[in-house]
Amino acid sequence: MSSPAPKSPEQNEKSKKYDRQLRLWGDHGQKLLENSKVCLINATALGTEILKSLILPGIGSFTIVDGEKVSEEDIGSNFFLENDSVGLPRAHVATQCLLELNPDVRGDYIDESAEHIISNTQNFFKNFDVVIATAVHEKVLLPLSKHLWECDVPLVVCHSIGFLGYIRLQIKEHTVIEAHPDSESPDLRLDKPWTALKGYLDSINIEQLDQKEKSHVPPLAILHYYLTKYKNSHNGALPSKRAEKEVLKQMIRDSGHSEEGNNRFILEENFEQALHYANSCVTPRPIPDHVKAILDDDSCTNLTQNSSSFWIMSAALRELVQAEGELPVKGTLPDMAADTLSYVTLQNIYRKRAEHHAESVYRRAQQIARNLGLPQDWVTESEVKYFCKHASELHVIRGSCIANEYQKSNLDLSSYLEDPDCLIFYYIILRGLERFISEYNVYPGQLDDQVEPDLLKLKGIIGKLLNEWGYSHVLRDERVHEVCRYGGAELHSVSAILGGCAAQEVIKIITHQYKPLNNTFIYDAINTTSATFCL
Repeated sequence: MSSPAPKSPEQNEKSKKYDRQLRLWGDHGQKLLENSKVCLINATALGTEILKSLILPGIGSFTIVDGEKVSEEDIGSNFFLENDSVGLPRAHVATQCLLELNPDVRGDYIDESAEHIISNTQNFFKNFDVVIATAVHEKVLLPLSKHLWECDVPLVVCHSIGFLGYIRLQIKEHTVIEAHPDSESPDLRLDKPWTALKGYLDSINIEQLDQKEKSHVPPLAILHYYLTKYKNSHNGALPSKRAEKEVLKQMIRDSGHSEEGNNRFILEENFEQALHYANSCVTPRPIPDHVKAILDDDSCTNLTQNSSSFWIMSAALRELVQAEGELPVKGTLPDMAADTLSYVTLQNIYRKRAEHHAESVYRRAQQIARNLGLPQDWVTESEVKYFCKHASELHVIRGSCIANEYQKSNLDLSSYLEDPDCLIFYYIILRGLERFISEYNVYPGQLDDQVEPDLLKLKGIIGKLLNEWGYSHVLRDERVHEVCRYGGAELHSVSAILGGCAAQEVIKIITHQYKPLNNTFIYDAINTTSATFCL
């Protein structure tokens, strides 16, 4: 009887449950998610959809702040509310339903308005990693915005009205370590190999190998060999232009052909890969501008006891870059055609170089932390390794306060207003809508017989807003009329789409992975178009 095939390593229950998302943000991102605390203001259809998309991947806990009772309108738009909930506290009912989605998540609610919480509980919102506000109007939004800005707590403001959706992020400073760029060439450093790498690659003389031996040589050794020959015949210069790289690639082709039969020649797989790497891995790897900006940032050069671990590691990285003129090596190799021993040898050379860089940054970061009087574990070794591995992806985003935006008398929209189809017009309408609610305490068009009178009032308010900003543009009547016709109603399908988008931004904030939008997102469900703006 044949022996059974070996079993693959067993996944634990958590890995099975969160398998797909772990592939997106890894164990480290999942850990941050599971330790997070999220507050939702108002359990509207949009609010519960956002929480749904955060509870399913496993946030640590959430709290709903909502002083409203469940209404007939809620039943018509909110998937998580049922007919027998009418008249009950909306926060309580929504919390119960949402907790059924994931037993790993803790949930709580407060049956009070956000306005009451802001007025009577000074430090309540400081306990959260992110605050999400839906259907919050100007009178509540402005003090909430100011308070969270002072507390340095990220705020995500969302509206879903009819076929219109809006998301606005307020973040004082947000650091991203793992940006997950769409495309990135392998970090091979063949343009300037360090001693150990150069010694190993120099030991392989391609032209002294027979055809069978050539087929097992790592592509990096092939590329390095012919790159060295190219440099020797071009006064030490690297190929940078397309024609120059083509000369290098032709040298590789001429050496890598093997005869298959009937005078037909093929190129070995490892030589094909060497040609591929010749396109992007033989030129100097410059330090990205966004990383240079971080290393020259005032927060990096003038550290204090309040400096985060990100800025302490950045300061240590800055010294490494000044000493070596390059960022740390990632320490990973892509899959490539080669014999096992050669591939493992190369892999170890890159890994040791990455460990050397990370150790240098770690030692210096610890020294900086000690000099600032910070605890020994302020910067951990695993944190530094992660930081160094993704050093080329570092970003810092500094946002603006929503309250300041609302109080500006010179909001610059000129570049957007030139396009009559630009979605910025919906932002203007939403600003007018919020001022309308502040003045009349009701949505325009909420009463059936008030659509036309409210349309005139809303147009007047929008006109005043534009005048305040110094613009004379007139919005198209059909756009304003459409918003009045909604009467403040939510459509569940629109809220579901917008809820997914907003939850995605919250996860970016919590995990410090992927770049969050900066700072305004508008969704037009009628034409299924969207746009982002930095206001």
